[in-house]
Order: sequence, then C-alpha cells, then structure tokens
Amino acid sequence: MSSTPHRALRALLALCTAAGLASVAAPSAHAAASSPGTGPTAVVAMGDSYISGEAGRWLGNSLTNSGNRTGTDRAWTGSGYDPSRVYGATAGGCHRSDTSEVKSAGPIASSLINLACSGATTKNVVRASQGGQAYKGEAPQADQLAAVAASHDVELIALSIGGNDLGFADIIATCAKDYIVWYSYCHDDQQTEVDARIDGVMADVGRSVDEIRAVMTGAGYSSSDYRIVLQSYPSPIPRAAENRYAESGWARTNTGGCPFWNADADWARDSLVPQLANRLKGVAAAKGVQFMDLRDALQGREVCAKASKQVTSTVPASATTSEWARWIDSQSTQGLVQESMHPNAYGQQALGRCLALVHARPTGNHSCKNTAGSGASGMYLTAG
Repeated sequence: MSSTPHRALRALLALCTAAGLASVAAPSAHAAASSPGTGPTAVVAMGDSYISGEAGRWLGNSLTNSGNRTGTDRAWTGSGYDPSRVYGATAGGCHRSDTSEVKSAGPIASSLINLACSGATTKNVVRASQGGQAYKGEAPQADQLAAVAASHDVELIALSIGGNDLGFADIIATCAKDYIVWYSYCHDDQQTEVDARIDGVMADVGRSVDEIRAVMTGAGYSSSDYRIVLQSYPSPIPRAAENRYAESGWARTNTGGCPFWNADADWARDSLVPQLANRLKGVAAAKGVQFMDLRDALQGREVCAKASKQVTSTVPASATTSEWARWIDSQSTQGLVQESMHPNAYGQQALGRCLALVHARPTGNHSCKNTAGSGASGMYLTAG
C-alpha cells in the first residue's frame, strides 16, 4: 500500500456510492412443484450484502498487489482476475458468492437459495404490488421468494436487512475520512444520526418480515411449515485495545486497512453494533420470528485484530490465523471498494456454520460466536 494518505480517499468516498452498480439478471426460475411445499426442501437467504456474500472473493488480507495476492484472491485465473469465479453471474452486482452464508451452511436442505443482493434496502425486499422496488435488474426479493415457495418446500428463510437503510456505508466512510483528513471523531455526530433514523428503519425491517409472511401464506404455507430467522451484523473492526496497530501514524490506513480512531472503533464495536442488534432482536420478538445475534461472530478475527494476522509469503492464508473480514484498500488496487468491511470467505464460512447450528434449533434466540484458533467448525451458539 502507498504511504500517500490521500490515495485512501478514493476508496473511502466510493463507499457511499458502492451500491449503484451495473444491473444483473434475475436468477433463473425453478420448475414448478405439483403444490406448494412438496418440492425439494430449501433454505433461502434474503436481504443485503452481509448475507449475499459480498467480499467472498478474499481469503484474508495481503499487502501484495500482484498475482493471487499471496493466495488471498480467489478471482485470480493465472493470468488475470475474473470475479465471476466467485460471484457467478452476479459479479459486479449482487455479489452472491460461492461462500455466502447459505451456501456455506452445508447439507441442511436439498436447495440452498440466495436471493440477497449487495446494497439492498428494505424497499428491495417488499413486493412490487406493495410498493417495493426492483434492484440491479431484479424483481423485489419477496416476489422472487414467491416463485421459490411455489416450487420448493421452504423450511427456513434467513433475513439480513436494515444496515443499508441505516446508512452503514456512509458511517464507515465518514469515520474513516475523519481519521485520515479531518483528525476528528465521528461517533458523536453519527450517533445522533443513527438515533434519528433507527425507529423508522426498524419499522421497515418489521414490514419486510410481514412481506415474507404474506408471500408464504399466499403460497399455501401455514406459519408452522417454515421459519424466519432475522439476523444482526458482526463488527468488522476490533475494539481499540484489541487493535494491533498504534492509533497514530499511517499504519492503520496504509498497512492494516482500518483507518479509525480508538474512540470511534470502541463506539462502533460496543455501541453501534450492539444497538442495532438489540433493536433487531426487538423486531424479531414483535414479529414472532427467531433471532440470530452475530455481533460477536468475528471477535478476534476483525480487520487489524491482534489475535489475527495478515497473509504474507511466510504466513499463508488460513481460517485459523487470517482475518475474517475485508479491509479498506487504501489504493483501490485489489477488487472493489464495496467489498470493504464485510465478512470474507472465511467469515462467510463461519456464518454459514452459524446458520446450520440455528437450523438445528427450531426455537429460541441464539448468539453465534467463534472459538479462538479454530475455523468455521469452532462456531457455537449461546442462548440469546
């Protein structure tokens, strides 16, 4: 990475507009089953980038800018880069990776279907007939779900939504810019913004759950035929005390890819992420659906965390040592900016294990956490 701090701005400012990418085609329709609920079993993912598989291209983070980036870049072909190797037909759009949460959950159903799309908001979940909006060339996700529900026996629907409504990308960009350019904190102003918007966002999340219910009822399912699991978001950055780079200097920007002040990092990790998780849990309770709390899922595996390492020529990519989230690339020379601050392939495999564990628990709320020094197999649930 460059030692020139202003090169980082291109990546950081682009976070605000990363959702506006090229359109992609909708997934192909499945053959209709004889009646609802009698086709192959299915688990369906719906929502935004944290469940679609954004950043699944990466196995940890490496400072190497050529070739396969020390083995971290799964899009490397041997002579160039082809993101479709990871994201399939949605490369450059919804970024439904081959390691996305539902695809990494293992054999929990005959079909593992990913309808989620990077950058989606609640209005992209709601049916078009109810005012929902198409996104990136695809029909609203609830309308897509209707086709799946008719051709499959849908057992579980995992939903991650609300982060884009709340403005996560703007928050990240603002906090990083305050570190690099203005030398000021972001948490005070951003907390005010979050507090002003969160009630409306939660109402929209609740409406998304209602829309899923309506689609499933319309397809002939009773409420006992399937489950909805609403999930929260993991923190991609560590607390200040758990960051391996000093607060001053340019190491956090140009080496670690985590340009945040200590106070802002602590606010994000211990205030913003828990606030959103707690409010989502409240929506789940009000709507009678299960809740999967992911706030601690990346603990110790975050970008710049002391307990994890960057990949080098002597430290290979590994689920037990590498970071589980994508850094902010200060030069925008590796992949796309929209991948920043999302669980990478290792993180998605871990979240897939969380989904599998919750799939085996038909009732109750659960928090999913990792075991230090272990890969996805070390994920476990606690009551929550």
